[in-house]
Amino acid sequence: MSDPSITWRDSRTDPVRDEFVARGVTPDLDDILSRFPRASGESAFDPDLIASSVRRLETVLKVDTGHPFLDLSVKTGLTHIDATFQGNHPKYGIKVYAHEMHDSFPPTIIAAVDALSAWGLHSRAIQLWTYWLTHFVRDDGTIDYYGPSISEYGQLLDVAASLEERAGSDGWWQTCFPSLNRMAGYLLRLCAERGDELIAGSPEADERVKVRRYFHNNAWVVKGLRRWADVCERLGERVDPAPLREAADALARDTLAAIRLAWNTDDWWLTPQVEPLGRPESWTATRDASYTNYRYLPELLSSGLLPPEMANRVVESRLNAGGQFCGMTRFSDHLDDWPLTDYLRGLWALGRREDFLLSLYGHVAYHQTEGHLTAYEQVSFPPGREVAAYCLPSQLVAARAARLLV
Repeated sequence: MSDPSITWRDSRTDPVRDEFVARGVTPDLDDILSRFPRASGESAFDPDLIASSVRRLETVLKVDTGHPFLDLSVKTGLTHIDATFQGNHPKYGIKVYAHEMHDSFPPTIIAAVDALSAWGLHSRAIQLWTYWLTHFVRDDGTIDYYGPSISEYGQLLDVAASLEERAGSDGWWQTCFPSLNRMAGYLLRLCAERGDELIAGSPEADERVKVRRYFHNNAWVVKGLRRWADVCERLGERVDPAPLREAADALARDTLAAIRLAWNTDDWWLTPQVEPLGRPESWTATRDASYTNYRYLPELLSSGLLPPEMANRVVESRLNAGGQFCGMTRFSDHLDDWPLTDYLRGLWALGRREDFLLSLYGHVAYHQTEGHLTAYEQVSFPPGREVAAYCLPSQLVAARAARLLV
């Protein structure tokens, strides 16, 4: 019998989405769960302990998405935060991802604080947030990590604003403000030094040596500075919001102009950077293409910088050039969903509910393992197997995105 994953890897479109579109129906989680063999493999932690934690979990906002399996995925993700962290000290995951070098990876704290505060678990969110900011932000505002992306600075400032909106400022603002303000100052310095060019920097840890002018990095600097200006002004902090907004507005104009210049054809290929980059045959044909598909363009979407016509172009490119399978993100010859929340938020903002549901349902059905629901960082096509070890941001996709449904 031929291996269907070979055909799936060669496909330019998502076969599951194609069927839903042809039938004119909204994706259904029970339907999706019945389509393929579920992923299997070892659990990251003792399944009985996780199940017990799920039963004891009490969220302020009731987890009621309309489907018990999605509810269970949300609760399982939330319980994995304390299972993964060592007290208040962060860990990205297990196995190789438990090594100390990964502890300060910004997406871990971003995902954890966002998920906890989304469901009203503010006390725990504040504990983890305060620990991270007081331990991993240097005096010059840079992050004590081997390969932070420029986008992650903006995302951390965005988390600060979201946490204040959800939980208020008591119990954390005074302690965390100095670290956050140093990061904002670092971004302002980058804006001042850029001249007429976009900010150049690392796009993400694995590709940290490729220092270029990436669109997602610049877009998130814009959002981070704007959000920081808003929260400081709201709290009456002695921070002049005008320079923050002026720098953000100028960078927003220049970034959009650069994107329009780079995307000046109707081709599916949407380069992630100012510098010339060879055109691949699909979103999984080269390393640069895979990273663009799974992280750079989703982060550009979630920044909110793109106008709707450009944001929809990103989605259509993913859908028609081999960017996803059953809503999950394709990377090389497998699936990699840990940054999927950025793509989901982009879809939600565009009002693309059917595509949002397909990606969320595909993730919980086939990027989580059957039974214990461990979410590996990377999995193979169905029947899914671990390609890269469990990591917390992948486990928290459901908890973060499903909050939009409640």
